[in-house]
Amino acid sequence: MQIPILSGIYADAQAGFRTSYPRNLVPVPKQTGIANGYLKPAEGIELFATGPGVDRGGFDWEGVHYRVMGAKLCTISSAGVVTQLGDVGPGGRVRFSNGFGYISIWTGTRLYYWDGSALTQVTDADLGAVIHGVWIAGYNLSTDGTSLIVTELADKTQVNPLKYGSAETDPDPIQAVDKLRNEAYALGRYSIEVFDNVGGDGFPFQRIEGAMIPRGLIGTHAYCEFASTFAFLGSGRNEAPAVYLAAPGDSAKISTAEIDKVLERYTDSELSGAVLESRVMQGHAWLYVHLPDTTWVYDLNASKAVQEPIWFELNSAVVGRATYRARNMVLSYGQWISGDPTGMTLGTFTEDSGEHYGDVVGWDFGTLILYNEGRGAIVNELELVALTGHVSASSDPVIWTSYSVDGETWSAEKPIPAGKQGRRNKRLAWRKQGCMTHWRTQRFRGTSDCHVAFVRLEAQLEPLSV
Repeated sequence: MQIPILSGIYADAQAGFRTSYPRNLVPVPKQTGIANGYLKPAEGIELFATGPGVDRGGFDWEGVHYRVMGAKLCTISSAGVVTQLGDVGPGGRVRFSNGFGYISIWTGTRLYYWDGSALTQVTDADLGAVIHGVWIAGYNLSTDGTSLIVTELADKTQVNPLKYGSAETDPDPIQAVDKLRNEAYALGRYSIEVFDNVGGDGFPFQRIEGAMIPRGLIGTHAYCEFASTFAFLGSGRNEAPAVYLAAPGDSAKISTAEIDKVLERYTDSELSGAVLESRVMQGHAWLYVHLPDTTWVYDLNASKAVQEPIWFELNSAVVGRATYRARNMVLSYGQWISGDPTGMTLGTFTEDSGEHYGDVVGWDFGTLILYNEGRGAIVNELELVALTGHVSASSDPVIWTSYSVDGETWSAEKPIPAGKQGRRNKRLAWRKQGCMTHWRTQRFRGTSDCHVAFVRLEAQLEPLSV
């Protein structure tokens, strides 16, 4: 009997079946002749550079990688050499945007420009305490949470308070501003409004009637450009938070019931600090939802292939949850460079191992329910069909499995060796795995030194009754 492994099932105390998604393993829909998909090890993170502070955001401009680390604007060379350019002050995550011949840097409540040789702060008091901004059509458009503010076309360091704009469909606070297809977006807490550039002597953007989306962001960085639109974590009024894709005048929910249940674990204040970002590579289109203690990833292309949402979890824990040590990912010098939210380091991704900055992390996944049409069964053998032998030279890793007959309580774990380096014909089998009178579900776990891809689970059953 073949048991699917791309996602699993367990139960909760409210008598409901829940979905378990793989952790630090990536579901890949692919016809192999063995199964319709497999789980491959998630990327590891290798040290690339060490900077003057915790990473706050990065940007690639004219082939050079820029970062704000601590209070310092820096460049990072392709060899990982960090050069400090100037001080942009304290604050949280930084927003970058590029104009003609310069980049804009929104940091804390301030706006700076870097033109390749000099760092300049906008000191015009009419700018206000900006929380987010974007360059669009020659303007630096920003928000202080209430107004939409533009710099002057003739002088980007000046602001005319008579040219303030506003988002008036809903009196919710404006969380962020951005652009898409040269249209300006005011992303509020419960609504998203779209504006067209019409010029004129006043505020140069005019609202596009009918394009307003009646949902908004829960936090300033809880969105990103994804799938030719915006993905965001948020809600409408009197709705629980979920993950959506924006569409003209509407939004499409991409979070599953399980992801929504996960989000319920956090307060609105905790979710307001969420960060969304995306990567498109190797046939994947990944949306990362960074939460305080873990990261959830949605794979758009895999979801299209199997016609159902594909999610998986990434974090830096051996067991349980811990902050994922890759954030603010930027493609530079032909590689993805990310910041470590827990330290002053930058990393690059590797498929050769699963460690995070040299530290072992764990992986786990569950299966769908094993059911023998109510007859029960003796489980003579369980075998994970896998690509083995890809482990470090000095390691002798172990894989553990346990089972549950009610979805809530689990048996003692049973370990087996995963095989040493080069043992590509190693079979991962557990024999004499007890019995079930009704149904059972299985789960497996290991560590990153067991760098194995899993294709399918086979169960040899002996019915208890005919």
